[in-house]
Amino acid sequence: MRNKFLGTGEPGYHPLRKLRTILKGIHYAVIYDFSVAWKLALSLLLLAGALFLREWVDSLLIIIVTALVLITEIINSALEALCDFVESRYDEKIEIIKDIAAAAVGIALFTWLIVLGFEGEEMVRYYWR
Repeated sequence: MRNKFLGTGEPGYHPLRKLRTILKGIHYAVIYDFSVAWKLALSLLLLAGALFLREWVDSLLIIIVTALVLITEIINSALEALCDFVESRYDEKIEIIKDIAAAAVGIALFTWLIVLGFEGEEMVRYYWR
């Protein structure tokens, strides 16, 4: 794809090519990054339960927090890979960059766990009535 700022790459924008790139990235993240895969699987399980109970607001909340945690996890993985590519030896500055990226994932993960905890508890209460 053409980089409009640098003037490099192939000319032309095509939405299907962009969609293919997005799907390849998601596939790679799910297959090769276990932290993305298990979060997606657990979210889909609770999302199925919320949709089954026709709790639309709950379903949307699960989708939003799952997207938040997956986005931060994928960006963290890409940032770590980029840091390792730039400097393969130990560097204190790179460690700080990785720690900050991990903190972003931690905040998103904490939010995700709270929402899924409340939603899961609500579903358990519904089924045990």
